[in-house]
Amino acid sequence: MSELRSRVPSSKASSSDPPAQLEGKSPPAVLDRPSSLSQRAVAQTLTGTANLANLLPTGTLLAFQLLVPIFTSNGSCDPVTRPLTAVLLVVLALSCFLACFTDSVKSTEGQVFYGMATVNGLWLFDTTVPKTSLPDLSGYRIGFIDVVHSVLSVLVFGAIALRDRDVVTCLYPGAGHETQEVIDIVPVAIGVIASLLFVVFPTRRHGIGYPVTAGK
Repeated sequence: MSELRSRVPSSKASSSDPPAQLEGKSPPAVLDRPSSLSQRAVAQTLTGTANLANLLPTGTLLAFQLLVPIFTSNGSCDPVTRPLTAVLLVVLALSCFLACFTDSVKSTEGQVFYGMATVNGLWLFDTTVPKTSLPDLSGYRIGFIDVVHSVLSVLVFGAIALRDRDVVTCLYPGAGHETQEVIDIVPVAIGVIASLLFVVFPTRRHGIGYPVTAGK
């Protein structure tokens, strides 16, 4: 028994020795390996998808997700709800088109004001703002990129609508095999082309629902 008692402290000491020895050692360095071609391709794809989502205003997408199931009765349309659904899609597409021409400016007090871009400059919704506290609004006039983005936003919205099951079931209740193939292929092609054009023609506008950068 005396031998066992004498061995117990030594075993505790030995069990605590390795952590004490490891405290002075630094963890092994992790080598930074260059990303592979597939990883870079995935990163570029995710970036393009995020940019594609920026083409559509958040409020329009939210209204689409909330109102489409109601207007289409979850895809079971009748002669009354079918034209109402078509009118809803046209209104939402028009909102996507007009949102591309909105922009925002910051006053000298740090307040953000929104307006609509015109051929003469930015027309503010709040007409009571003093001009002395705002930058030169003539530099916010409509350009070629605004027209490109407005058309792309409508196309992207149409692609999203064609990928919605309730919309397709409502507008094309008896779609055949060929029609279904077109509905499956066209939205994907529109998404790819729109993402490429978005990279080629980037926009600097920060309209309603979009963040305002520090330089605005």
